[in-house]
Amino acid sequence: MSMALKQVFNKDRTFRPKRKFEPGTQRFELHKKAQASLNAGLDLKQAVQLPHGEDLNDWVAVHVVDFFNRINLIYGTISDSCTDQTCPVMSGGPKYEYRWQDEQKYKKPTALSAPKYMSLLMDWIEVQINNEQIFPTNVGTPFPKTFMQVAKKILSRLFRVFVHVYIHHFDCVSQMGAEAHVNTCYKHFFYFVTEFSLIDHKELEPLKEMTARMCH
Repeated sequence: MSMALKQVFNKDRTFRPKRKFEPGTQRFELHKKAQASLNAGLDLKQAVQLPHGEDLNDWVAVHVVDFFNRINLIYGTISDSCTDQTCPVMSGGPKYEYRWQDEQKYKKPTALSAPKYMSLLMDWIEVQINNEQIFPTNVGTPFPKTFMQVAKKILSRLFRVFVHVYIHHFDCVSQMGAEAHVNTCYKHFFYFVTEFSLIDHKELEPLKEMTARMCH
């Protein structure tokens, strides 16, 4: 990573504080294992595979938190150029518009500006991953039956951040020299969600051509 890029990614530009894994927990050990695979330069397709003897829920939980932290950082680096004026609609080009819906204020899918959508998205994900009922941190505490459903929803919404960044702000990413970093993060994300069928194929359509060039 170049010095300039290090400065970009070291500036505390994340949208939200990073969620950390507690040392000594099973999740922390799995996180270290996942990071070691990446740092060893292991092929990303191999790096995402479930380690022998590990629980799939644990593996998915570790990656959901990690992708949240990393995508947060990517969006943080371009957030100055993503405003209500430049991006009045949360979209991925003219064909794809994303509307926000939650269980509180937005009961129906609502059109919002990209920064407003991103802010609500990151808040919502943070609430999910900090909820011990959904993402238990104690070894031996079982995951709820709804865990995988929530994880899929988080990942499909995080994918939309990639869509928006790639289609509307990639010039900004390139100017910062962050292209290789963002591409690697995207490839890792794509291989992970496809390895475990965590995102519907329809959701992946907006970046289909780029993904075909980059990941096959």
